[in-house]
Amino acid sequence: MKRVILFGAFDRHNTGDMLFAHVVARLLTQRVPAIELVFAGLAQRDLRGCGGHRVAALAEVAARWRDEPVTVIHAGGELLTCDAWQAAVMLTQPGETQRCIARHGVRESERRAWAQSMLGIDASAPYVIGREAFPHAASIVCNAVGGVKLESLASAMRAEVLDKLRSTDALTVRDAQTQTALRLAGIEARLMPDPVSSIAALFDERIQAHAQRGELAAIQGALPQGFLAVQFSADFGDDATLTRIARQLDRLAETSGRGMVLFRAGAAPWHDDLAVYERTVRRMNCRTVSIFASLNVWDICALIAKSEGYVGSSLHGRIIAMAYGLPRMNIRHGDAEKQRAYACAWDEATVGVEPVDNLCDAMLAALKADRETLAQHAAALARAYRQAFDDLTTPR
Repeated sequence: MKRVILFGAFDRHNTGDMLFAHVVARLLTQRVPAIELVFAGLAQRDLRGCGGHRVAALAEVAARWRDEPVTVIHAGGELLTCDAWQAAVMLTQPGETQRCIARHGVRESERRAWAQSMLGIDASAPYVIGREAFPHAASIVCNAVGGVKLESLASAMRAEVLDKLRSTDALTVRDAQTQTALRLAGIEARLMPDPVSSIAALFDERIQAHAQRGELAAIQGALPQGFLAVQFSADFGDDATLTRIARQLDRLAETSGRGMVLFRAGAAPWHDDLAVYERTVRRMNCRTVSIFASLNVWDICALIAKSEGYVGSSLHGRIIAMAYGLPRMNIRHGDAEKQRAYACAWDEATVGVEPVDNLCDAMLAALKADRETLAQHAAALARAYRQAFDDLTTPR
């Protein structure tokens, strides 16, 4: 591997996707120090200010290197079922999202035309690429991708995804539900943990350094009894649901004796919203609650690492907590299929995905878990990911 196109959804602010690029890049450069890495997404973005990467647009990368024997690695994530409209909306700039949805979101033909013009490529599933984009690639690899809703896709999009996957040289998925759906379509895929399962093993020194400064240092000083890292996406933001969450967090704070720190795991459209947290805090009686403002992914990792446990809707909030051997649970408000599928594959012994009204009781149960057992499980998953990645990227 001399030049590697590392492709993923790290062109927008989402902690998990941004961390994939770091994990894969670290493992590749450890093996091949002189390797040239090209970070590519659907849009050109510079997320270095949030701990991410400078990302090139896929259309430009494919035009430049489509005739060369590059290695292409899908970095990971729930890429198989993200359609062009969703991808384009999540890449809109702050303040533009609602205007774009109102202007282009009524008719399917208009959505597709706008998404195509926004992304510069004509694809129903733009975060899945095969040899149509890089016909002379030395290797195209899918690294622990997910697609729990693959079987429910429209037939044309599903056919596109499957055709692209059939053109890859190595395919791994992160949950058994996706693996089964692909097997039913005649495609075999190996199972491996999510890349972020190795974040503590690979980047603990960096994460600990972020824990010693700024906003997080102040939070730790103000909450010497410890705190829980709490997160939930903007779709929890109706008044009734926020009132229920506030009551649950009040109970949890009182019963556990820990503070509550609310943070955003993603700031891209349809992810997390600071205003939703502010409305939640106004409904709470707890005095040991605060909102963590930083969007730097290393600050977010450090917040979870220094917490007493994680509760929220984000899959990668859970996986970071897993990597540090901490109690964790997911809450659901509507769909939580990918969280449930991942927990079933790699975290069966702990609390899984619970409704909002069970938040307090479920997290109290999670806090009773044996920390040594959790630490051993974290180390085992990190080793499993590293071994699977080495196997995946070793030339045959």
